[in-house]
Amino acid sequence: MKKLRSMPVSKLYMMMFSACMLMLYTWLISCEKNITVSLPASKQQYVVEGYIEEGSHPYIILTKSSGFFSTIDSASLIGLVVDSAIVTVSDGSFTDTLHFLIDPFKFPYVFYRANTMVGEIGKKYDLKIITVDGEELSSSTSIGAPISLDSTWFKIQEGMDTLGFAWAHLTDPPETGNCYRWMTKRATKDDDFIAPPGSVFEDRFINGKSFDFGYARGKIPNSEKKDDNNDEEGFFKVGDTIYVKFSVIDYANFLFWRTAEAQSSTGGNPFASPSDLKGNIQGALGVWGGYAVTYDTIYANP
Repeated sequence: MKKLRSMPVSKLYMMMFSACMLMLYTWLISCEKNITVSLPASKQQYVVEGYIEEGSHPYIILTKSSGFFSTIDSASLIGLVVDSAIVTVSDGSFTDTLHFLIDPFKFPYVFYRANTMVGEIGKKYDLKIITVDGEELSSSTSIGAPISLDSTWFKIQEGMDTLGFAWAHLTDPPETGNCYRWMTKRATKDDDFIAPPGSVFEDRFINGKSFDFGYARGKIPNSEKKDDNNDEEGFFKVGDTIYVKFSVIDYANFLFWRTAEAQSSTGGNPFASPSDLKGNIQGALGVWGGYAVTYDTIYANP
């Protein structure tokens, strides 16, 4: 009689496991079903982005919102611009009317700006917008006292030859509630000051402390610059002259930019944690903020 050969137990388990997985896969395929989700159309809203800085004219960017799945290109963005509203800013004793301008050399190129009023430390500024369809949008902000950085410098990032970040040392005053925003501009390379990710912070955990902090280089959304789309993205480079714009802002302005940057960091991922945009415009989305500004210059030396 021919002797039967026994099969190793491990091989038998593998065969059983493969058979089970095949059955499971077949069942999943048979249960597959296409699901179409119909999202209700959202109401189009006005969107305001406005600033008034110490020593500068107030300016406002006024647009309308677009749907989540709307096409975004240069033509559609131009169509969202609102160019015929009545925009005024008042400091309690003087009211100035802002005029609509197109400036191809200043991003975002279309905005309302005052010709007379300039921001002053300690003053409150009331914004009022009357749209063509009669809606009234309003907000208030103020310009606090500026707080200067103690020092600034460039530091090459570990593992890099010529690329690094901008650094600063700050001593936060003992009073609580200070909020800050950091922006930079490279001489001959950037048209305007650009905020990096996480550009705003408050003194909740650093009140009265003295500390170092660093920032990556920001970029304009959808930038086509070469150094925004290669290994230099996010870095400053040896040889750069970096202008730092450091601002004291109010809490409402801080809260808006913190939530806006949180939304931006998701990259449109529908599975990311939702984050409500905390604006301070009555009747619209957006922000109206006062800035107490100081400037520094960093020479990016090795």
